[in-house]
Order: sequence, then C-alpha cells, then structure tokens
Amino acid sequence: MREHPVKMNKMNESPERAKELMHLQEDIHSILADRRLDKGRDRWTDMLNTVTVQDVECELSRPTGKFTLERLTTFISPSAEIYLEQMAQQARKLTIQRFGKTIQLYAPLYVSNVCINCCRYCGYNADTHVQRTRLTIEQALADADVIASEGFRHLLLVSGEDKEFVSTDYLCELAEKLSKKFSSLSIEIYPMTQAEYSRVFAAGIDGVALYQETYDRDTYAQYHLAGPKADYNNRLDTPDRFAAAGMRNLGLGFLLGLSDWRIETLALAQHASYLMKKYWRAKIDFSFPRIRPATNVQDLWPHLVSDANMVQMMLALRLCFADAGIVLSTREAPEFRDNLMNLCITRMSAGSKTNPGGYASEKNAAEQFQIADDRSPQEVAQVIKSHGCEAVWKDWDASFNK
Repeated sequence: MREHPVKMNKMNESPERAKELMHLQEDIHSILADRRLDKGRDRWTDMLNTVTVQDVECELSRPTGKFTLERLTTFISPSAEIYLEQMAQQARKLTIQRFGKTIQLYAPLYVSNVCINCCRYCGYNADTHVQRTRLTIEQALADADVIASEGFRHLLLVSGEDKEFVSTDYLCELAEKLSKKFSSLSIEIYPMTQAEYSRVFAAGIDGVALYQETYDRDTYAQYHLAGPKADYNNRLDTPDRFAAAGMRNLGLGFLLGLSDWRIETLALAQHASYLMKKYWRAKIDFSFPRIRPATNVQDLWPHLVSDANMVQMMLALRLCFADAGIVLSTREAPEFRDNLMNLCITRMSAGSKTNPGGYASEKNAAEQFQIADDRSPQEVAQVIKSHGCEAVWKDWDASFNK
C-alpha cells in the first residue's frame, strides 16, 4: 500500500510545522482541508486503488473498533470487497459486544414540506410545484398519537427549511407536549444557532441529525443552487453548535449518490472523530441515505452506490467506530434491511410516512422521497425477532437529561 498522504507529508515536517498543523486541526474545516477531503480529492482515488489484499488481511488481524484514516482507507478500498464476509463476522461480534442483540425502532414525523432551498435531489425543492403542507401543533400531535399507538417511544421530527413556521417557539411547544408520550425526541431540520439548539434541548429534544449531503465543496455547489443550504461552511459548522448545546445524540451522514462514496466515507469519519474528541459525552450515529425517487427529481446519478458497497461502508465504519450507532431507514428495500439486522445495525425506522400529516390526516401532501420498505412497525419488529434480535421501542428516558 502506498504511503498515506498525511503520514507521508508529516515525515519531513519540522517541529514548528507539526505544531502549526495541530493548531489547524482544531476545527473541522482545517481537518478536511489539510487532508484534501473537501476538494482536490484525486490523490485519494490513487491511494484507495493501491491498497493490496495483504493490507486488508493485516488490518483484519488487528483489534477492532479503533479509527485511523489509514485503517478505514484499507477497509473501504476495492481490494477489501472480497473480504466482506470476514468484515461482517468481526462487525457482528463487535456490535453485539457494544449493543447486545438489539435494534432500536423509531419513526419520523414530518411537520412541514415547505422549503426555501433549491436542492436538485429533493422532492421539497422550492422550485417544484407540489402540494405543500404545514402541521399545526394539534395536527402534529394527531400524527404523533398514531405513532405512539404503534409502540414507538423514539420520535424524529423532520421539516424542510421552513424557519418562519417551524420556529424555535413551535419546536419548544411541540416538544413539551410530545415529551409526555415519547422518551426521546430528535430533530432533522434546518441548521440553527447554538442558542436555539439550547432552547429546544431544554424543551426536551435530545438529538439532532444533520447531513452534510456531500463533503466535496465543488459537488456541493452543483447540487445546492439557492437558499440558505447553499452555504457549505454554515452547514459544516452546525454539528459543533448542536453538540455544544448539549445534545445527547449527534447524527451524521451524506447522501449516497452525489459523489464517490469511498472518499465521502473518509470525510464523514474524520468529522465523526473530531466531534467524538471534542464532545466526548455525546453519542455519534451514522446514517446512510441513498438517493430515492422523488417528485421532479432526475433519475440519473453519477455515483450511485450498490448494495454490496453500502454494506462495505457500514462494516468498515463499525470496525473503526465501536460505539457509534448505525442507522438504516425505510429508504432501503425490505430484503436488504433484513439481511443487515444481524451485522451492524443498531437503529431502524419502520412504518414511515415522509409527508406531513401522513399518519393521521394529510394523505395527499407531497413526500420528500418514496420509501422502499412499507411494512408495518409490527411486521418489522417480528422480522427482527426472527433474526434472534430484540426490537427495542424504548431504551432511554428523558428524565436522565435533567
């Protein structure tokens, strides 16, 4: 295997230069730039292609659960594709050691599909003419009642960039009412300020999921044409803000299909490693959203990810991050989800509706994307049980935050 680019650079550095690099690496922007993971990434393609089968076997012989960029590069390389079975065995063993034979179930509740961003891959694109719906507090609670009646106690609130309606006040009021029925509340919405995150945390929201979509700056600009989300730097800074606000669960990911998944995985891992060191009390979750069909969204993408490569990515991250949650949504087909239950998955959504009001009232509101697994929560729970695992509806209580 060719010498790792970062290691190769540092072999000839002066002590002064080493100190300077340590200072630069204090923020995620400098970490990605120093390793050329945010642009000018061609060297990583060369690095990945020079990994040998001997390199893979060497890494597989070492203890699992520790991250280095070299180790992850080896596991996601083309040469590692023939070792998925060995990787799967090690990932399964490590997952059981850390999480037991359990899979936590959660449901998303979409409160608004209004959005002011123009993202080329999303059904909520502001330029797309679809039926827009905003849920009042009462309507959101009606959807939540249906979700709670199915057994869920972990709820994810989702919204387009609709800050005018889905305001901090709205989220705080909704969270205070929902906390009576749900043990854990998370949000997947627009970037907020640290003060706003602190407010919603105090109201009962303990987790935030926010995906960079792509860590490649040039590709990011191609797909985010207008709106606040076009600001790459602001989005990259957001996990620092919600981590500093005290959030317990930090959800990271990228949209599979926009750029080379192997290099994106390296950037994602660097981001996670940085957050783990700086906010060590919080827990990191990795999510793996693949592009799905949506209204007025193209169906040809330059970097679509195969099932095998998606599995390789998940296994590689598990072997490098022993305690990270690995989340799989209903974007994926039932058979694919079922086959992953015994490997490294720790959380799954079930019975999802991606349109506001989809559980209780507004059946015709526009979806963000089409789900692939439309089984009921009870059906998914039964399959989890048939795989020798336990479906966990609640493993955390909000009172622990106090």
